[in-house]
Amino acid sequence: MNQNFKNHLLKITKTKECREIEVIQSLWSGYGKISRYHILGSSSKTIVVKHIALNKSKEHPRGWNSNFGHNRKVNSYKVETHWYQKWNQQCNEECRTPKFLGSFSEGQDQWIILEDLNTHFPLRKYNVDLEEVKVCLKWLANFHSNFLNKKPTGLWKVGTYWHLATRPDEYHKIENQQLKSKAHIIDRLLNECKFKTFVHGDAKLANFCFSIDSKKVAAVDFQYVGGGCGMKDVAYFLGSCLSSDECSFYEQELLDYYFIELGNAITRSKVNADLAELEKEWRHLYPFACTDFMRFMQGWMPTHQKINGYNFRMMEKVL
Repeated sequence: MNQNFKNHLLKITKTKECREIEVIQSLWSGYGKISRYHILGSSSKTIVVKHIALNKSKEHPRGWNSNFGHNRKVNSYKVETHWYQKWNQQCNEECRTPKFLGSFSEGQDQWIILEDLNTHFPLRKYNVDLEEVKVCLKWLANFHSNFLNKKPTGLWKVGTYWHLATRPDEYHKIENQQLKSKAHIIDRLLNECKFKTFVHGDAKLANFCFSIDSKKVAAVDFQYVGGGCGMKDVAYFLGSCLSSDECSFYEQELLDYYFIELGNAITRSKVNADLAELEKEWRHLYPFACTDFMRFMQGWMPTHQKINGYNFRMMEKVL
């Protein structure tokens, strides 16, 4: 363990000793790791540390290697650190995130120190039922309500990791010429929507932590949080946990549920927004959000299972 980081960690946790007890996961492309630490003598017995080692990046697992991609990844960690320092505390219990404890940097190494969500949200799910899908949609609705009409200062101007302007290599690989020719129009329609919020930017099932009774969730991984239409998160999330047939069968019910929860959250927070007009605009943009993600997948990995019949129908409708 880096001694300067250890000294900083001991200082902010007000303890005399700590040790790494578990590597939770490695970061994408070998940019570091997320670990659990035991803090001796602290009221918080464990914490989570995200260690970003920018000089240790390896080959991309899909073969996408470029300075452009590296710079995007470097910026994503700056955004995530800024999120935790300046914005994270604005999230409430209805859109729970890990509490930010501190950060430290030295040379090419950065550390983000966070609450260990396992205390209250210990479950990670790979398959979910309809009610558990709704729990995550409720989180997204409250998150989107919370940041409606706010400017993403210090974050991505346009959120999501597949944003067109940050994915030129994947764009050039697209073989569907109709999709390729209209990609910028789709991108512009989403970016120029009247009602903007913050999007999580990587709201897949794997980034939600469930409570024991599976009735509440917290979300992690804010590297690609930024401005945009909330439908980007919704479309991406549903595609991360439902099959093509499930998306088709439950689409109406799940979108209805999301907008009910969004309306409830906006009403509670007294945000100045025309609910009917917002819902009309975002419902219209839902197929565009699906197609926008399809644009990325068609260039990044055209054989991926997420490219399915449901998404093809969405794309054909939009084109």
